[in-house]
Amino acid sequence: MTRLIKQINFPSDLRKFNKNQLKQISDELRDELIDVVSETGGHLGAGLGVVELTVALHYVFDTPRDKLVWDVSHQCYPHKIITGRRDKIKTLRKGGGLSGFTKRSESEYDPFGAAHSSTSISATLGMAVAKNLSNNNNNVIAVIGDGAMSAGMAYEAMNNAGALKSKLIVVLNDNDMSIAKPVGAMSKYLAKLLSGKLYFSFRETVKMVISAFSKRFSQKAGKAEDLLRGLVTGGTLFSELGFYYIGPVDGHDVDNLVQIFENVKNSTHQGPILIHTRTQKGKGYKPAEDSGDKYHGVSKFNIATGEQTKSQSNAPSYTKVFADTLIKHAEQDTKIIGITGAMPSGTGINLFEKKFPDRTFDVGIAEQHAVTFAAGLATEGYKPYAAIYSTFLQRAYDQVVHDVAIQSLPVRFAIDRAGLVGADGPTHAGSFDITYLSTLPNFVVMAASDESELVKMINTSVHINDRPSAFRYPRGNGVGVELPSIKDVLEIGKGRVIKEGKKVAIINFGTRLEQCIKASEILYKKGIDISIIDARFAKPLDEKLIMETANNHDALISIEEGSIGGFGSHVMQFLSDRGVFDRGLKFRSMFLPDLFIDQDTPEKMYEKAGLDFLSIANKVEETLNSNIIFAKNKNKFSN
Repeated sequence: MTRLIKQINFPSDLRKFNKNQLKQISDELRDELIDVVSETGGHLGAGLGVVELTVALHYVFDTPRDKLVWDVSHQCYPHKIITGRRDKIKTLRKGGGLSGFTKRSESEYDPFGAAHSSTSISATLGMAVAKNLSNNNNNVIAVIGDGAMSAGMAYEAMNNAGALKSKLIVVLNDNDMSIAKPVGAMSKYLAKLLSGKLYFSFRETVKMVISAFSKRFSQKAGKAEDLLRGLVTGGTLFSELGFYYIGPVDGHDVDNLVQIFENVKNSTHQGPILIHTRTQKGKGYKPAEDSGDKYHGVSKFNIATGEQTKSQSNAPSYTKVFADTLIKHAEQDTKIIGITGAMPSGTGINLFEKKFPDRTFDVGIAEQHAVTFAAGLATEGYKPYAAIYSTFLQRAYDQVVHDVAIQSLPVRFAIDRAGLVGADGPTHAGSFDITYLSTLPNFVVMAASDESELVKMINTSVHINDRPSAFRYPRGNGVGVELPSIKDVLEIGKGRVIKEGKKVAIINFGTRLEQCIKASEILYKKGIDISIIDARFAKPLDEKLIMETANNHDALISIEEGSIGGFGSHVMQFLSDRGVFDRGLKFRSMFLPDLFIDQDTPEKMYEKAGLDFLSIANKVEETLNSNIIFAKNKNKFSN
């Protein structure tokens, strides 16, 4: 049999085929997706579930003129294969290759970049309004999963769209899963929407009854249909938000999807339309279908067996160290609560849940709610741990400020994926949390330099009952050090001296400590013996240790895995206020550069960021050899 998929480089090629060939094309596209991800790793289950949707949407709509926006966009690999990127598809998530998400700079078929959830309806509404203002007649379509519908932003957008009566199309991809099993009343509501027999049989019965009457009743058919939709389906909610609701329909029946999309495309209905499709995450690949997470995210794998290639390490992951340590504390303290926002396995809260199901809360993709929910628990004397990725905590910054910090409530933030994260690229990098948390009064902000330090910081946070605290740690495995007991706590705001040297001191905050030590070994061979400090705390600073270090060295270098405005900025401000620079101290701050770093291996990303051991060693030599200092009593540099 001739492989049709090889003849498709762009959607315009797809539209040359007959409708009866679309099922074969879908099957071939699914096979190609499995083949690609088996070599690249990445998101698989979501893409497998939307193959037919992808084919039908590009077949019916005139993309890229018609705007197609994928929510989260981790399901966009099939979309990329048929939109001009087949020749590069095996560079997915690699340095210099294709992004694992939609990206405006990558293709005109990606009208909106995404990687965080629940943004698609807002974005397409903006496009729809712009279309109207420009007198354009193109279509705008958002594809959003049921998991993303647990976030309030989706409903804010739907409410606005209904009020504006804008012409946009929302495809609800309902697969009973987001990343983990969906939670909350909304997922139960969607699950109860009549997914087949009763709805369709009743609908057809009504149509038959209507058709049996004379044509003078035909004008009432629409009202009958509306009544049916209100009485029989859960479309009532969407109808109340101003959407014309269609569904649920089989999201794997490509012929039916094409017919529905053509009807919607040609409809004269004024206002937003929601098409509710039912799909199966992991569809068409048995290992994915049988897996609990439906192969949401995978490493390279054997297609025949589904067995994934896992990196070998004797050291535990930071995520597991967090989970295991929290469990030990929870065994002794019934006030400890675990909270996550639809990321139980990613944050380790799934392990906590196995031991303490009554004290575990997955609130869905709702970080804003998660933070204020934790604040409410804290007011009642509980010890909530909000385990949220750094990049996702950004979405709840107002709640962190208003509901936690201002009230000085002892919410504990376990910030996973701190720093650069590799293949997921800039959308998932934990670049800003040091800066956006350290500016807040009443906060304790910690960063672990290794897994042992992480345990100590968790231990310490258990006893911080008068204010909020946060500890950050990276994706991946630790360095293989012995773990302390849960009784080993830190003194708040106190760093530690790792190595004593002369002239230059490095004050490290986070897991660049190992790179600092490697840099010191290179420098020692060149006759440069440096001091190394592990700061542990960005807030409060160890002012005594910093002052002693500044007074005993000619130069000071701060290092952190975060953006400008974080740890180094606070150190510089402290030293400036104390007049230390008037005495001629050289100071340099090493942090993530002022740009978004594209996906690559973490090692190469940190090289690009200038935070690897060679860059650190070069910075020390450059600082020593520089004659530039802060001029005494002047607001300028001098030589």
